[in-house]
Amino acid sequence: MKNLSPSYLKHQFLIAMPHMADPNFAHTLTYIVEHNANGAMGLVVNRPQELNLADILEQLRPDTEPPARCIHVPIHIGGPVQTDRGFVLHTNDKTFQATVQLDGLALSTSQDVLFAIADGVGPAQSLITLGYAGWEAGQLEAELADNAWLNCPFDPEIIFGMACEQRLEAAAASLGINLSLLTSQAGHA
Repeated sequence: MKNLSPSYLKHQFLIAMPHMADPNFAHTLTYIVEHNANGAMGLVVNRPQELNLADILEQLRPDTEPPARCIHVPIHIGGPVQTDRGFVLHTNDKTFQATVQLDGLALSTSQDVLFAIADGVGPAQSLITLGYAGWEAGQLEAELADNAWLNCPFDPEIIFGMACEQRLEAAAASLGINLSLLTSQAGHA
């Protein structure tokens, strides 16, 4: 019997195609946290913003001077939804108050993970975002059918082992694709 369930992209990367017009997602690499019949949720992992962890800690713990190392912890734009809310994608060696396990990774949304990272007792590797990307039921499938995205297998090395500006190209390269060679006319012969 054939499996008729749609193929969901949980725990994969989405690569924005070069012709992606939506400014929220142009030139982005997104990690898909959840994808099911109700929709999808992901975190853009290659768009740092001007903030760093020290800036956030000054708001969360105004009476405590943030450790100097926090200045070097970038905060990424995770997507256009709930941009005031923090999401920390991290290795699953530690868990916190609000941690969800994801195939060898974890996602934490409670402030304690930020304090742990600041105090040097956080997870081995982490990526902090403000906001997330969300898709309604069927929306991501429609965008994929419209060639807005490519999907590829998740590789933790791309998030945790590479400079931010290398992540998108590295994910595309894992599929044997050079994004700079694709034009906005790709797929419209």
